[in-house]
Amino acid sequence: MNKDNHPAKMDRRRFLATATAGSASLSLPGALKAAKRKPVSSETLVTQLFKSLDNKQRKAICFDFDHPLRLKVDNNWHITKPRLGNSFTPDQQALVKEIFMGLHSEDYAETVYNQVVHDSGKAGFADCSIGLFGKPGTGKFEFVLTGRHCTRRCDGDSVEGSAFGGPIFYGHAAQGFVEKPDHPGNAYWYQAKKANEVFQMLSGKQRKMALLDEARDEEGTKTVELTGKKKGLEGIPMTELTNDQRGKVKDTIKDILAPYRSKDSQEALKLIEKAGFEHLHMAFFEKEDLGNDRVWDVWQIEGPSMVCFFRGDPHVHAWIHIRENA
Repeated sequence: MNKDNHPAKMDRRRFLATATAGSASLSLPGALKAAKRKPVSSETLVTQLFKSLDNKQRKAICFDFDHPLRLKVDNNWHITKPRLGNSFTPDQQALVKEIFMGLHSEDYAETVYNQVVHDSGKAGFADCSIGLFGKPGTGKFEFVLTGRHCTRRCDGDSVEGSAFGGPIFYGHAAQGFVEKPDHPGNAYWYQAKKANEVFQMLSGKQRKMALLDEARDEEGTKTVELTGKKKGLEGIPMTELTNDQRGKVKDTIKDILAPYRSKDSQEALKLIEKAGFEHLHMAFFEKEDLGNDRVWDVWQIEGPSMVCFFRGDPHVHAWIHIRENA
């Protein structure tokens, strides 16, 4: 785990994060024309960014689509050496921000952006780096943005059967490297609270199945390596839960996916169902319980072709990898 410490207080305001189409004009009054404009997709903005790159920039951040770097994920890393703030024009930086905002839901976009700004230190969002794989318009293209507590992807469905186009990471150290047990100001702690609602519904026998000792290590891309196994995974299988309990697990998954745009979250849900919701297991881990309050800071939902691993100690790290097949 990379150690850095940035105290701050998150602003959880919600806002509408949309980009509007250019200045296409019809014979309509100005107000009506504005109402008719449609948001520009992040994929369209990635194409604009790609076309704006000069030769030096392309050499530094553009790769073949099948380059192994495309599917790497980690908690604190830069996919390429150039940083937004020192290697890209103001217009290009604005495009990258719009791409990022467009990858998230209207309710969470500003909160998530503020988290990245906060955790990136003095440089803020400008400290992030990007990689472009393949070429827009060819059917094989992906944009990847990375930094501290951030790996995001925009693939335009280039990767069939893979949510987000590959594994993603998000995290937050809201008020220091070691957070308080209730994680004040953390942008993602609400997900753990929802997961703990599942645990509270479990019977004594079920809790023995679900509560384990120690979680997996964080090892970059290996953290979300898929097993393909339907049985023998850690925790309690969905087949041991009642309908109400399974419904609460589904609600937890929806909350995990809530920060992302509908297109990506709906695709992820479809892939989970297609691979078999009944094959999922949910586990909570007794060690690393901040404050020893038995509100489990570390937990996961895993299936043959899915991992959602949430580590809330010493601050929030969360890893997601969802595919149709392992």
